[in-house]
Amino acid sequence: MKPRWIVAAIVSIAIGAFIAFIAANTYWDEISLPAPMRGEAVTNPFYASQKFVEALGAQSEWRRALGELPSDDAVVVLAHWHWDLIANRRQQIEEWVSAGGRVVFDKTLIGGEEHLKTWAGIRRQYPDPDDEAEDETGDEDTQDDEEPAAELDDGMAANGECDTLRPVNADGEMVASGRDFDVCMLDGFSYLSTEREIAWGLANDDGLQALRVNVGRGSVTSINASPFGNRDLKEMEHAALFVAALQLRRGDRVIFVSEREHTSLLGLIWIYGAPVVVLFLIMLAALLWRGGVRFGPLGAPTDTARRSIAEQIRGTGQFTMRLGGGKALHAAAVRALQEAASRRIAQYSSLSHAERIAALAQATNIDTETLGQAINHGGARKPAELAQTIAMLETVRRKILNPDA
Repeated sequence: MKPRWIVAAIVSIAIGAFIAFIAANTYWDEISLPAPMRGEAVTNPFYASQKFVEALGAQSEWRRALGELPSDDAVVVLAHWHWDLIANRRQQIEEWVSAGGRVVFDKTLIGGEEHLKTWAGIRRQYPDPDDEAEDETGDEDTQDDEEPAAELDDGMAANGECDTLRPVNADGEMVASGRDFDVCMLDGFSYLSTEREIAWGLANDDGLQALRVNVGRGSVTSINASPFGNRDLKEMEHAALFVAALQLRRGDRVIFVSEREHTSLLGLIWIYGAPVVVLFLIMLAALLWRGGVRFGPLGAPTDTARRSIAEQIRGTGQFTMRLGGGKALHAAAVRALQEAASRRIAQYSSLSHAERIAALAQATNIDTETLGQAINHGGARKPAELAQTIAMLETVRRKILNPDA
C-alpha cells in the first residue's frame, strides 16, 4: 500500500506544477471578431457603399455586367474590371466619359495599361528594385535622423498598407493646403503617374495613390487601393475618400459594376445581343412549325370515287359541245388531220388549201366536196352533225397514216 501513496503524491505534484506553469505563462484577453455578413451583403460587394450613397441623397445600382450606360452626368464605379476584355465595351465607356460621364476604378482593375495611358494618360508605375536596394544601404545616420511615419490605427494592420495621403497640385507635387486622408488597403508595390494636368490627387512618400484627370467633358479617377468594400468603407477615412473620389453630389446616380463573379455566357449573350437572339428564336420557331408533323389534314378529305374512261371522254365531249358549239373540238380534229397529212403526203405544207383537200381526197378515195365541207365548216352544228363530221375527219386521218388498213 505504501508505494501507491508515493506514486499518487508524485503525480499530484506534477499536475500541480503543470497547472502553475500554464497559469504563469498565459493570460485572458478579449478579441473582437467581425460578425459574418448576412443577406445581400454576402453577394453584393458594394452593399455598404450603396447604402452610404443613398443616405447622402443619391441613387445607386449594382450590376454584374455593364449593360446600357446611364446619362452623362452619372458616376460608374468599376471593380475587378477587365478593361481590354471587350473592345466595343471599352470604346462605349470612353465615349460616355468624353460626353460628360465620371468613371472611378480602384487597384483591382485588370489589364488595359496601354489603353489607359493613351486615352486618359494614367499609368501604374512600379519602383525600380535597384533604387530600393540603394535606399536600404544608404547612410545609417541619415536614416536615424528621419522622422518616423505617422502611426495609424493598429486595428487596420491586417488590411494591407496604411498611410496618410496628402493632396497634390496639378503637377503632382504634395501641397500643404487641402485635406489629408488616412487610408488603408493601399498597394504597397506600385504608384500612379500621369503626364497630364491633375484635376485632383493624393500622394504619399511612395508617389501618387489617387488622381483624377479630365477627359472631354467627363473625368477618370484612379485609386491605387481598394478601400470601398463592405467591411472597409467604415474604417479610417475611407468614406470621406469615397465621396471625394466620386465627386458625389445629392441627386447623383451611381452605378457599381463588378466582374469578380462573372455573368454566365447566356447572360452576356442576352445583354449584348438580345435583338439577334430574339430574331433567331423567331426563325427557329417558324422552321419547326413548317417542318413539324401535323396531327390532322388541313382540309376535309375529298371523295375518292372513280369513274370509267368512257365516262370521262363523254363528259369532256359534252363540256366541249356546251362551250362554243363544238368549234374547239372540230378545230382539234382538223389540226390532227393536217399533222398526219404533213408526214405522209409529199410537199403537203407547200400546197394551197384546195390542193390539200384534193390530195387528201385522192389518197383516201373520198369525195372532194364531202371532204371539203367536213374540213371547212367550222360553224355551229347539231350534235349529230358534229359527230358525223369528226368521225369522217378521224377516218381520213387514219387512212392517211395507214393506207393498207
